[in-house]
Order: sequence, then C-alpha cells, then structure tokens
Amino acid sequence: MNVTRAQIITRGLTHCCPNCAAPTLFRRDSLFRINPRCDRCDFAFERQDDEGFFLGSMSLNYGVTIMGFLVPVMFLAFFNVISVKVAIILASVGAVVFPALFYRSSRSWWLMNYYFFFPHHLPANGGDGRRGEGRGD
Repeated sequence: MNVTRAQIITRGLTHCCPNCAAPTLFRRDSLFRINPRCDRCDFAFERQDDEGFFLGSMSLNYGVTIMGFLVPVMFLAFFNVISVKVAIILASVGAVVFPALFYRSSRSWWLMNYYFFFPHHLPANGGDGRRGEGRGD
C-alpha cells in the first residue's frame, strides 16, 4: 500500500487529505465548511450517496464533549473544587462552545478512523475512493 495506517493517523490529526496529505480538508474562508474534494488529488471527502456518513463525526464530537469536558466539570463540582452554580454555568457554556471548537477535529478524526480500518478504499492504495464502499468490500 502507498498510504500506510501511520500516515492516515498523521493526516487525520493534522486535518489533511487522507489520500495525498494536502491541507485541503477544510475551506480557507470558513471554520465549519469541509471542501467537497481535495484541490490536489480530486479525492471526494463528502459522500454523495450516503448522507449519514458524517453522523459518526457528530457522535465522536458528542463523546469527546461529554468525556473530555462535562464529566471533569461534574467531578470538580462533586469534590467541591468548584461550586455547583459554577459547574452549571461552565457545563452550559461548554456544552455549546466545546463542540464548536472541536468540530474540525471531529470531522478529520472520523475520516482518519474510517480509512484506518479501510485503507484499501483510498485511491492512492488502488481503491476507488467513495464508489462501491457500501457493498461490503
């Protein structure tokens, strides 16, 4: 394979194209919009026939928000490090702000996780990108 699993992890952590490592996963003019295709290798990031594909990134974002932010705030309040009132305020604000800040990483990490387990789907590894991936191959 041309693209190894270690390279897929590196590319996912740096928000780069999983196929060619170009930093083109997100649009330069927006924090929350993903490019439909890589500018360098024309790899399609979005699935045209699978609208639910990126629900995994939303679940990942939700899980990291719960475990990485809200649970620690809860424990700080439980052990009286902060007051319950402060914990409620932090949790309320953090439940909105933290997922927004983590959005880009969650989208990139979801692609990283997918191609870590299915590296043969990448065009650089001889796969056909997005076509036919849902047929059990």
